[in-house]
Amino acid sequence: MPQVLEFKLPDLGEGLTEAEIVRWLVEVGDVVAVDQPVVEVETAKAMVEVPCPYGGVVTARFGEEGTELPVGSPLLTVAVGAAAPSGGPDSRAPSASSASSASSTSLASPASAEAESSGNVLVGYGTGAAVARRRRIRPVAAAGSAAVADTAVVTVETDGPVPVISPLVRRLARENGLDLRALKGSGPDGLILRSDVEGAIRGAKEVPVQAPAPAVAAVGERVPLRGMRGAVADKLSRSRHEIPDATCWVDADATELMAARTSMNQAGGPPVSVLALLARICTAALARFPELNSTVDMASREIVRLPGVNLGFAAQTERGLMVPVVRDAHARNVDELSAEFARLTESARAGSLTPAELTGGTFTLNNYGVFGVDGSTPIINHPEAAMLGVGRIVPKPWVHEGELAVRKVVQLSLTFDHRVCDGGTAGGFLRYVADCVEHPTLLLRTL
Repeated sequence: MPQVLEFKLPDLGEGLTEAEIVRWLVEVGDVVAVDQPVVEVETAKAMVEVPCPYGGVVTARFGEEGTELPVGSPLLTVAVGAAAPSGGPDSRAPSASSASSASSTSLASPASAEAESSGNVLVGYGTGAAVARRRRIRPVAAAGSAAVADTAVVTVETDGPVPVISPLVRRLARENGLDLRALKGSGPDGLILRSDVEGAIRGAKEVPVQAPAPAVAAVGERVPLRGMRGAVADKLSRSRHEIPDATCWVDADATELMAARTSMNQAGGPPVSVLALLARICTAALARFPELNSTVDMASREIVRLPGVNLGFAAQTERGLMVPVVRDAHARNVDELSAEFARLTESARAGSLTPAELTGGTFTLNNYGVFGVDGSTPIINHPEAAMLGVGRIVPKPWVHEGELAVRKVVQLSLTFDHRVCDGGTAGGFLRYVADCVEHPTLLLRTL
């Protein structure tokens, strides 16, 4: 007899306590292999495919798409040791190795259930065996069958993936009752974009003009604070509640910095981003003012100065603002920083950042100039102690070498935790950053 095992939503790490079901990858009656992804969930940090540690037949699923589940609650049950489908090649259960004929005709027996459970949590931490691709298998009830797991005749359907990347697009379609498979995407290779979904929603809502209804009291729309938006709300509220922050700012002449970037890019090699140059300046400044690369432990009433710089940077995505973290930024040169910024930004926009890539920062760089604004007062990314904000770099009148000239000017703002230092330290940090922006050769002293 098959043994029915319950698979619960695992601890996804980094202190996450809940996740929202975005898309089921299997249905009841499907045959799954060990470490096969069975559900895609959205946490407050990232999109994650969760693999099942058991091999067998799915007998139940818990939670519809859009449901938020706490860690430790049941996800699905799997009948381990159930007879696998038999017949044609298309009715065989997916397995980790197609070379073994035994694995294509049967799954684990109760005696080997422990061997068929990997205990893994996230995709990429498996046993090394190839994970089978999803195949939707629908059981056909056989006469006299005692359980779903004992049915032997199945049919296989193959469904192409929906050409959509953004979880925001999926959610928007789901909330408005749209079938994404019925839409034709306007993006590259037929990719379905948010504008495609919004256009379909507008088309569905077009109705003939009617006489105005009697006036009623207006009811505002309520948007749940959950998932990523909820995590941002909690973190920013905690920052404002716990951190006595202050902000100072200065204008700087970035003409020489931009000229240096142009020269570096003309020399060949991978392109150097402005963000990478600013990051290199930040790490040099933090080496001089380590108070700002710290955190406060109020329980022990201690300031903890951190040995290295894990540099967070703000990245705008369709899911909202995310802060990926460049590990050991202080040990990277400009080329390495540029490459890591590009990689993390691409992953953020694709929704594939891991929780580890979104946590552990010690200092944040926020380039809000990309939004076409000059200044801002950043909110510190708790539990960090400071954030540097950078406005747009634009031509402005500036006194240069005693004469009025048009120069490329940027506004820099530093928000800092007043518990870790006073204004003199914060001002010294910001002044050093501005001096390096105006005279990039100052960085040579830190190499």
